[in-house]
Amino acid sequence: MRLLVVEDETRLAAALRRGLSAEGFVVDVAATGPDGLDAARHGEYDAMILDVMLPGLSGYEVVRRLRAEQRWLPVLMLSAKDGEYDQADGLDCGADDYLTKPFSYVVLLARLRALLRRGAPRRPTVLTVGDLRLDPARRRVTRADTEVVLTSREYALLDYLMRRPGEVVSKTELLDHVWDASVDTAPNAVEVYVGYLRRKIGRERLETVRGAGYRLAT
Repeated sequence: MRLLVVEDETRLAAALRRGLSAEGFVVDVAATGPDGLDAARHGEYDAMILDVMLPGLSGYEVVRRLRAEQRWLPVLMLSAKDGEYDQADGLDCGADDYLTKPFSYVVLLARLRALLRRGAPRRPTVLTVGDLRLDPARRRVTRADTEVVLTSREYALLDYLMRRPGEVVSKTELLDHVWDASVDTAPNAVEVYVGYLRRKIGRERLETVRGAGYRLAT
Protein backbone atom coordinates (compact mmCIF):
# COMPACT_ATOMS: atom_id res chain seq x y z
CA MET A 1 0.00 0.00 0.00
CA ARG A 2 1.36 3.41 -0.99
CA LEU A 3 0.47 6.49 1.04
CA LEU A 4 0.91 10.21 0.48
CA VAL A 5 1.46 12.33 3.60
CA VAL A 6 1.04 16.08 3.11
CA GLU A 7 2.31 17.78 6.26
CA ASP A 8 4.44 20.90 6.74
CA GLU A 9 5.51 20.18 10.34
CA THR A 10 8.86 18.50 9.71
CA ARG A 11 9.01 16.44 12.91
CA LEU A 12 5.43 15.18 12.57
CA ALA A 13 5.95 14.33 8.90
CA ALA A 14 9.11 12.38 9.76
CA ALA A 15 7.35 10.55 12.61
CA LEU A 16 4.46 9.59 10.34
CA ARG A 17 6.86 8.34 7.68
CA ARG A 18 8.76 6.19 10.22
CA GLY A 19 5.66 4.80 11.88
CA LEU A 20 3.76 4.04 8.69
CA SER A 21 6.84 2.54 7.02
CA ALA A 22 7.23 0.23 10.04
CA GLU A 23 3.64 -0.91 9.41
CA GLY A 24 4.61 -1.93 5.88
CA PHE A 25 3.38 1.12 3.92
CA VAL A 26 5.37 2.88 1.23
CA VAL A 27 5.23 6.56 2.20
CA ASP A 28 5.84 9.71 0.18
CA VAL A 29 5.85 13.10 1.91
CA ALA A 30 4.99 16.56 0.55
CA ALA A 31 5.36 19.72 2.65
CA THR A 32 3.16 22.23 0.80
CA GLY A 33 -0.35 22.33 -0.58
CA PRO A 34 0.73 22.69 -4.24
CA ASP A 35 3.28 19.87 -3.93
CA GLY A 36 0.70 17.62 -2.30
CA LEU A 37 -1.88 18.36 -4.99
CA ASP A 38 0.65 17.66 -7.75
CA ALA A 39 1.71 14.37 -6.14
CA ALA A 40 -1.92 13.25 -5.70
CA ARG A 41 -2.65 14.07 -9.34
CA HIS A 42 0.28 12.18 -10.78
CA GLY A 43 1.09 9.44 -8.27
CA GLU A 44 -0.61 6.09 -7.73
CA TYR A 45 -1.64 6.22 -4.06
CA ASP A 46 -4.03 4.12 -2.00
CA ALA A 47 -4.77 6.93 0.48
CA MET A 48 -3.62 10.39 1.53
CA ILE A 49 -3.07 11.89 5.00
CA LEU A 50 -3.60 15.63 4.55
CA ASP A 51 -2.95 18.50 6.94
CA VAL A 52 -5.35 21.45 6.82
CA MET A 53 -2.98 24.38 7.40
CA LEU A 54 -0.43 24.14 4.59
CA PRO A 55 1.79 26.67 2.81
CA GLY A 56 0.60 27.70 -0.63
CA LEU A 57 -2.78 25.95 -0.59
CA SER A 58 -4.93 24.78 2.31
CA GLY A 59 -5.84 21.14 2.77
CA TYR A 60 -9.48 22.11 2.22
CA GLU A 61 -8.62 23.49 -1.22
CA VAL A 62 -6.41 20.52 -2.10
CA VAL A 63 -9.20 17.99 -1.52
CA ARG A 64 -11.81 20.26 -3.11
CA ARG A 65 -9.75 20.42 -6.33
CA LEU A 66 -9.15 16.69 -6.37
CA ARG A 67 -12.88 15.97 -6.07
CA ALA A 68 -13.71 18.57 -8.72
CA GLU A 69 -11.35 16.66 -11.04
CA GLN A 70 -13.18 13.37 -10.27
CA ARG A 71 -10.22 12.00 -8.29
CA TRP A 72 -11.52 9.78 -5.47
CA LEU A 73 -8.32 9.04 -3.54
CA PRO A 74 -9.35 8.36 0.10
CA VAL A 75 -8.33 11.34 2.29
CA LEU A 76 -7.77 11.41 6.05
CA MET A 77 -7.53 15.06 7.11
CA LEU A 78 -5.40 16.16 10.08
CA SER A 79 -5.81 19.48 11.85
CA ALA A 80 -5.24 21.32 15.11
CA LYS A 81 -8.60 22.99 14.40
CA ASP A 82 -10.97 20.93 16.50
CA GLY A 83 -14.22 22.90 16.20
CA GLU A 84 -17.26 21.03 14.94
CA TYR A 85 -17.62 23.47 12.04
CA ASP A 86 -13.96 22.96 11.09
CA GLN A 87 -14.54 19.22 10.94
CA ALA A 88 -17.76 19.69 8.97
CA ASP A 89 -15.92 21.94 6.49
CA GLY A 90 -13.29 19.27 5.91
CA LEU A 91 -15.84 16.53 5.32
CA ASP A 92 -18.02 18.75 3.12
CA CYS A 93 -14.98 19.58 0.97
CA GLY A 94 -14.63 15.88 0.20
CA ALA A 95 -12.38 14.41 2.91
CA ASP A 96 -13.35 10.90 4.05
CA ASP A 97 -12.32 11.32 7.67
CA TYR A 98 -11.01 14.04 10.00
CA LEU A 99 -8.65 13.61 12.94
CA THR A 100 -7.68 16.43 15.32
CA LYS A 101 -4.18 17.06 16.64
CA PRO A 102 -2.78 15.85 18.96
CA PHE A 103 -3.99 12.42 17.94
CA SER A 104 -3.46 8.84 19.00
CA TYR A 105 -1.26 6.98 16.52
CA VAL A 106 -3.27 3.82 17.23
CA VAL A 107 -6.48 5.64 16.26
CA LEU A 108 -4.86 7.11 13.13
CA LEU A 109 -3.84 3.62 12.00
CA ALA A 110 -7.32 2.23 12.67
CA ARG A 111 -8.99 5.01 10.69
CA LEU A 112 -6.49 4.60 7.87
CA ARG A 113 -7.19 0.87 7.69
CA ALA A 114 -10.93 1.61 7.57
CA LEU A 115 -10.39 4.00 4.64
CA LEU A 116 -8.32 1.42 2.80
CA ARG A 117 -10.99 -1.25 3.30
CA ARG A 118 -13.60 1.05 1.76
CA GLY A 119 -11.36 1.89 -1.19
CA ALA A 120 -12.11 4.82 -3.49
CA PRO A 121 -15.72 4.70 -4.72
CA ARG A 122 -17.05 7.67 -6.64
CA ARG A 123 -18.49 10.19 -4.15
CA PRO A 124 -18.99 13.61 -5.72
CA THR A 125 -19.18 16.58 -3.37
CA VAL A 126 -21.41 18.40 -5.89
CA LEU A 127 -24.46 16.52 -7.15
CA THR A 128 -25.13 16.86 -10.87
CA VAL A 129 -28.17 15.65 -12.81
CA GLY A 130 -28.42 17.08 -16.31
CA ASP A 131 -28.11 20.86 -15.99
CA LEU A 132 -28.98 20.79 -12.28
CA ARG A 133 -26.15 21.16 -9.78
CA LEU A 134 -26.51 20.99 -6.00
CA ASP A 135 -23.58 21.88 -3.73
CA PRO A 136 -24.28 20.57 -0.19
CA ALA A 137 -21.37 22.46 1.37
CA ARG A 138 -22.64 25.82 0.10
CA ARG A 139 -26.32 24.82 0.03
CA ARG A 140 -26.46 26.24 -3.47
CA VAL A 141 -28.51 24.99 -6.41
CA THR A 142 -28.10 26.05 -10.03
CA ARG A 143 -29.89 25.17 -13.25
CA ALA A 144 -27.97 25.87 -16.45
CA ASP A 145 -25.56 27.99 -14.33
CA THR A 146 -28.42 30.15 -13.01
CA GLU A 147 -28.97 30.06 -9.25
CA VAL A 148 -32.25 28.55 -8.06
CA VAL A 149 -33.48 29.88 -4.70
CA LEU A 150 -35.16 27.16 -2.64
CA THR A 151 -36.71 26.98 0.80
CA SER A 152 -35.12 24.54 3.25
CA ARG A 153 -37.81 21.92 2.56
CA GLU A 154 -37.56 22.30 -1.21
CA TYR A 155 -33.78 21.98 -0.92
CA ALA A 156 -34.03 18.81 1.20
CA LEU A 157 -36.49 17.29 -1.27
CA LEU A 158 -34.28 18.04 -4.27
CA ASP A 159 -31.18 16.80 -2.45
CA TYR A 160 -32.85 13.44 -1.79
CA LEU A 161 -34.10 13.07 -5.36
CA MET A 162 -30.72 14.04 -6.86
CA ARG A 163 -29.07 11.22 -4.94
CA ARG A 164 -31.40 8.81 -6.77
CA PRO A 165 -31.54 10.14 -10.33
CA GLY A 166 -33.78 8.16 -12.65
CA GLU A 167 -35.19 6.08 -9.76
CA VAL A 168 -38.82 6.03 -8.71
CA VAL A 169 -39.06 7.35 -5.14
CA SER A 170 -42.31 6.75 -3.27
CA LYS A 171 -44.20 9.35 -1.26
CA THR A 172 -43.67 7.26 1.87
CA GLU A 173 -39.90 7.25 1.35
CA LEU A 174 -39.87 11.01 0.85
CA LEU A 175 -41.93 11.55 4.00
CA ASP A 176 -39.56 9.31 5.96
CA HIS A 177 -36.37 10.99 4.79
CA VAL A 178 -37.29 14.62 4.10
CA TRP A 179 -39.90 15.34 6.76
CA ASP A 180 -39.48 15.16 10.54
CA ALA A 181 -41.09 11.94 11.76
CA SER A 182 -41.86 13.51 15.15
CA VAL A 183 -44.07 16.18 13.59
CA ASP A 184 -47.52 15.54 12.13
CA THR A 185 -47.32 16.10 8.38
CA ALA A 186 -50.31 16.72 6.12
CA PRO A 187 -50.96 13.76 3.79
CA ASN A 188 -50.61 15.99 0.71
CA ALA A 189 -47.34 17.62 1.83
CA VAL A 190 -45.27 15.74 -0.73
CA GLU A 191 -47.54 16.72 -3.62
CA VAL A 192 -47.52 20.36 -2.50
CA TYR A 193 -43.72 20.60 -2.33
CA VAL A 194 -43.22 18.65 -5.53
CA GLY A 195 -45.40 21.31 -7.16
CA TYR A 196 -43.29 24.11 -5.67
CA LEU A 197 -40.11 22.40 -6.84
CA ARG A 198 -41.40 21.88 -10.38
CA ARG A 199 -42.04 25.60 -10.78
CA LYS A 200 -38.39 26.29 -9.96
CA ILE A 201 -36.51 23.50 -11.75
CA GLY A 202 -38.93 22.81 -14.61
CA ARG A 203 -42.03 20.63 -14.66
CA GLU A 204 -40.47 18.21 -17.12
CA ARG A 205 -37.58 17.43 -14.75
CA LEU A 206 -39.74 15.90 -12.02
CA GLU A 207 -42.03 13.16 -13.31
CA THR A 208 -45.03 11.58 -11.59
CA VAL A 209 -45.14 7.79 -11.83
CA ARG A 210 -48.77 6.89 -11.15
CA GLY A 211 -49.26 4.68 -8.12
CA ALA A 212 -45.53 4.62 -7.38
CA GLY A 213 -44.10 8.08 -6.68
CA TYR A 214 -41.78 10.53 -8.41
CA ARG A 215 -38.71 10.34 -10.62
CA LEU A 216 -36.08 12.99 -11.30
CA ALA A 217 -35.34 12.81 -15.02
CA THR A 218 -31.69 12.44 -15.97
